[in-house]
Amino acid sequence: MRAVLMAGGSGTRLRPLTCDLPKPMVPILNRPIAEHIINLLKRNQIYEIVVTLHYLPDVMREYFQDGSDFGVQMTYAVEEDQPLGTSGCVKNVAELLDETFLVISGDSLTDFDLQAAIAFHREKQSQATLVLTRVPNPVEFGVVITDAEKRIVRFLEKPSTSEIFSDTVNTGTYILEPEVLDYLPANEESDFSRDLFPQLLADGVPMFGYVAEGYWCDVGHLEAYRQAHYDCLERKLKLDYAYEERSPGLWIGQNTYIDPTAKIDRPVLIGSNCRIGPRACLEAGTVLGDNITVGADADLKRPIVANGAIIGEEAHLRACVISRGTRIDRRAHILEGAVVGSLSTVGEEAQISPSVRVWPSKKIESGAILNINLIWGNTAQRNLFGQQGVSGLANIDITPEFAVKLGAAYGSTLKPGATITVSRDQRAISRMVSRSLIAGLMSTGVHLQNLEATAIPIARTVIPTLSVVGGLHVRLHPNRPDSILIELFDSQGINISKAKEKKIEGAYFKEDIRRMPIAEIGTMSYPSQVLDTYSASFETQLNVEAVRNSRAKVVIDYVYAVSGAVLPQLLAKYGCDAVVLNASLSQMAVSNADREDLLIQLGHVAEALHATFGVQVSGNGEQFILVDESGLPIRGEMLTALMVNMMMTAHPRSAVVVPVQTSSAIEQIVRRHDGRVVRTKANPAALMEASRSHHSVVLGGSGEMGFIFPQLHPGFDAMFCIAKLIEMLTVQERSLAQIRSELPRVCHKSYTMRCPWAVKGALMRNLVEIHPAENLELIDGVKVVNRQNDNWVLILPDAGEPLVHIVANSEDRDWVDRSLKEYRQRVQEFIDQEQGLAAINA
Repeated sequence: MRAVLMAGGSGTRLRPLTCDLPKPMVPILNRPIAEHIINLLKRNQIYEIVVTLHYLPDVMREYFQDGSDFGVQMTYAVEEDQPLGTSGCVKNVAELLDETFLVISGDSLTDFDLQAAIAFHREKQSQATLVLTRVPNPVEFGVVITDAEKRIVRFLEKPSTSEIFSDTVNTGTYILEPEVLDYLPANEESDFSRDLFPQLLADGVPMFGYVAEGYWCDVGHLEAYRQAHYDCLERKLKLDYAYEERSPGLWIGQNTYIDPTAKIDRPVLIGSNCRIGPRACLEAGTVLGDNITVGADADLKRPIVANGAIIGEEAHLRACVISRGTRIDRRAHILEGAVVGSLSTVGEEAQISPSVRVWPSKKIESGAILNINLIWGNTAQRNLFGQQGVSGLANIDITPEFAVKLGAAYGSTLKPGATITVSRDQRAISRMVSRSLIAGLMSTGVHLQNLEATAIPIARTVIPTLSVVGGLHVRLHPNRPDSILIELFDSQGINISKAKEKKIEGAYFKEDIRRMPIAEIGTMSYPSQVLDTYSASFETQLNVEAVRNSRAKVVIDYVYAVSGAVLPQLLAKYGCDAVVLNASLSQMAVSNADREDLLIQLGHVAEALHATFGVQVSGNGEQFILVDESGLPIRGEMLTALMVNMMMTAHPRSAVVVPVQTSSAIEQIVRRHDGRVVRTKANPAALMEASRSHHSVVLGGSGEMGFIFPQLHPGFDAMFCIAKLIEMLTVQERSLAQIRSELPRVCHKSYTMRCPWAVKGALMRNLVEIHPAENLELIDGVKVVNRQNDNWVLILPDAGEPLVHIVANSEDRDWVDRSLKEYRQRVQEFIDQEQGLAAINA
């Protein structure tokens, strides 16, 4: 007799185990389910097997090949174009089935006596015999009713509780005569329970149910998958084990070492080539595959761990499933029902909460607490907030589900009944994310003033006028066109403090979320005259008369990021001519290469129109690049120096605030005007806070981040900066080209290199230890300074990525090149040394 093994299912309810395996190849006791089924068929004298495949067919073919190594003969049939269903796939191999044959599902585990079922089929002269079994709760299965002669009289596929009329269910194993396949159409999807059996019943074809004795488990979902392992270890079914039973309830493979101090409670199965470390504890029900390392003092309570996994020291695993090749680092906790996909990494002291699923090849950072499934993104981070707000890939890391939870976490840190503003840029993705944040906030009883699509400088300006406790803004990330950036503000419009960020992260990761009754859900309103408020504030900080007398012509490139721009309206009000380019809205961000092409185009237009200058605006109104009257771009360090030069000329003996990595040209300029320089950490919040708190500050920021005018509002504002440039050029009677020529000539270069998170702290400590204290500045990172001149090297760890930035600054270009090379080598040698030590310790 031949058997048809239905092995085409993708097993969506077993994800993430079936992301890279078809369901019949998922291991139970370190053997694929299909291998257990083949062993069952052999025990019942069935040696010819036809396998129907659809999802990832090569996995099964490569494992079993022709079946000779497993004592059977195997033939494969692949459903190429579309799945044909349970009966359609059997119809597809009808030419191989010329006598009574058996059909068995590839995702069930059983020890039924199939020969007894075949004898029953022949005795009853049945055309189709269904192997049935009794289960306590038949709701998940197809229920079958038979008469006294065991002839089938009724079917009901997956009944509701009120429809249960029997506890005998269909096990997906059938004994069929070839003639019944004539009822099925060729090359079309069809199902045994939905199509074939009801048709046979209606036509009076002899069809019987054989109630089998023995074990049966439909391994259709993760809870059943775990339970099947425990049942096997407790010998609830007859099974061929892959390893020798060294003592009752303890199966161990070859070349496995177990430290004498390890504690093992039986039953436990441990595969070949495993290493179990000192004082490790394996509780009854634990299953370990081949080539697994378990570190010292690890505590394993009934986990199922697949081949090649590494379990670190003091790790805690609780009734979870760990897929092949996964690394669980020291003191990580994987809790009940969690599943970690293949080739993933769970960092030191990270925690995966109960029933959370992690898809293959993901990384859970050290210390992270994962409470939601990790499917689309690559990494679960220990921190929500990076150097600037919360950011991530649009609709992958920053999803509606994520935003709802973030909004609820933020709202839970505010008092019930508090009010905040919500604003965004004009793109559809930002609208989607902001609406999700709104839902989470309202659920915690927080009220909202919705500014809708508003440039971020306008949002910051109006926040102090609205009696709100803070605000949030959603926009496309200014530096990563595939990402979203969410920024949270305090009551003054400044980005919230690190302490506040930690409080929100605590609520998010610990799920300490406040839920309000219906009567106390937050409300939403839409404030009016927002633009008028900004415009009025704008005018109070501008020499309007100078701007009116300038007769300036400015070319503004919006890079397809905005429609209905505000700045041209304001400039027209002061008599300036604003020529606008690319002011339509594209839902997709412009690539960096296209942005450069548009900048060249802007230079040509500005030169051709004899414009005062051109400007390319980005970052939802925060950042810009200048183009002078000759069409040459002014950006980065040169733009910072130019703005400082103009503001110090207008306001001598004042102060400017710049980030720690900014060129020493700033000190040279400020010294000419008897002013002072305040340097801050390299993040926007630090710049905003310093610009507000230090006395007599007239300008903060940099060409990369944007510029702050503290008397206007505490944030970056490209719109006001452009108007201020017109004012200063008019009053100072200079052109941008003239100012550019006056700037100090300083060489300022940077280099970015990879640096693992775990090495960053040790690297900074090492740099502090090897340099004299009098040569160090530790504002942010480690800056090594030559006090006799303006030469310095800064080693700055990245706040959001496993990177370190090396910046060198001097009037001597050769010194800069030598220093960059020297510190690159130092840093790389230290990283290699630390990773080598870590590998030895592991």
